[in-house]
Amino acid sequence: MRTGWQDGLRRTARRALLFALGLVPVLAFSGCTTFESWGQPAKGFVTPAIARAYLPLEGAAYWVLEGRGAGMVIAPGVAVTNAHNSNLVDSKDVIGASSDYDLLFFHTHRQIPPPQALPWVGEKVIAYGEGMDGALRMAKGVVRWTDAPVVARCSGCGVQHAFAFEADAGPGFSGGPVVDARSGLMIGIVFGFRDHAPQTQGRLMYAYDMRLVMAELSAVRRAAAVLGPHAQR
Repeated sequence: MRTGWQDGLRRTARRALLFALGLVPVLAFSGCTTFESWGQPAKGFVTPAIARAYLPLEGAAYWVLEGRGAGMVIAPGVAVTNAHNSNLVDSKDVIGASSDYDLLFFHTHRQIPPPQALPWVGEKVIAYGEGMDGALRMAKGVVRWTDAPVVARCSGCGVQHAFAFEADAGPGFSGGPVVDARSGLMIGIVFGFRDHAPQTQGRLMYAYDMRLVMAELSAVRRAAAVLGPHAQR
């Protein structure tokens, strides 16, 4: 028997996936379900703080296919990933999901979030994610827009406000961090991409900035306080 919060999470994840697939030509990725690893092999992270907070996620996707993605610690005992990665997170750990954005919050034993900052145009960044073999991958890029409106075509989905950066990331980077290449400050969480975007040379990645992510966590926590554990915002 499914509980109310599980039904709500399924609706949010389905709406998030519809939103992502409706962003023509923006696409989202539910873990790594292709036979190609994106980005470049990474030997480690730009700072120890990012290494401590990074959570590789894996699980079943579409029966026999293996899904991969990432999560990040953003508060003591709390991590975030994309709502369309819900199949990669143990349901017992779920705190809640945003009803407006492709974000899912869950409990973790890790306690130390990395320092955060906001993105700026021209900033050199690094995104981290998982390869199809479970090995760490990275993609270097440059921020092109800090407030890129992304219009969803699914019913009930509002305009998404994200920042966009050019980088060769893709499936497996879903829910992973975007960090400043020099300082290692975390500036966002990846949720989708677009190929052949105007005024770009290749793939344009989309991410929620950390101000939005933290605001959504606060909203989910408020809803949980009113409605009980696993409340759906």
